[in-house]
Amino acid sequence: MTPSIRYLYSGGQGEIEIKRSRFIATLAPVTTEDEAAAFIEQQKKRYWDARHNCSAFVIGANAELTRCSDDGEPPHTAGRPMLDILLAEELRDVCVVVTRYFGGILLGTGGLTRAYRDAVKEGLAHCAVAVRRRAVPVTIRADYTAGGKISYRIAEAGYPLTDTVYADDVTYSVLLPEEDCASFQSAVADASQGKALWEAADPVWYSDIDGKIIIH
Repeated sequence: MTPSIRYLYSGGQGEIEIKRSRFIATLAPVTTEDEAAAFIEQQKKRYWDARHNCSAFVIGANAELTRCSDDGEPPHTAGRPMLDILLAEELRDVCVVVTRYFGGILLGTGGLTRAYRDAVKEGLAHCAVAVRRRAVPVTIRADYTAGGKISYRIAEAGYPLTDTVYADDVTYSVLLPEEDCASFQSAVADASQGKALWEAADPVWYSDIDGKIIIH
């Protein structure tokens, strides 16, 4: 099965209020611990007058690096619940800071845990999440008779078509799941009576953002 990774494509911010305490969740894409640390410091400077700026981040395809901070809240009531939401959503390369302006009413440990979780969920609602997939870039060149059949097969399978060049013949650039390459190459050979030219490159990661293919 082709591997895929959910990641934060663009950050955002959401806010909730509970018993007069404001919880502002700000999220950003990050790919290194240094980027995460810089983002957290940026938010602390931005909200310098807040009581707490709690944080969590997940980096790496397999969540190789995770960190969280309660920033003065009771242990395990802020950072860990925030991190749990990111992991439950299977998000990668993401950092979140939840800023709390204390409203004067204590929420208790259970109330704090729910508040920080809900704040992250609200922040995520204002972000864009994308999926990164693994595929093999393949170039297929054929005459127009075979090209029509190949184009139909590409569309039928739902493979991302990154380019089509029309000249004396037609050339398709397509992204194929690694496990489908052999079978699709055979289908192309059948459609073109073995005359189509097939060229495969090394596998890449890509995302489909609103119909636009982005190679990572």
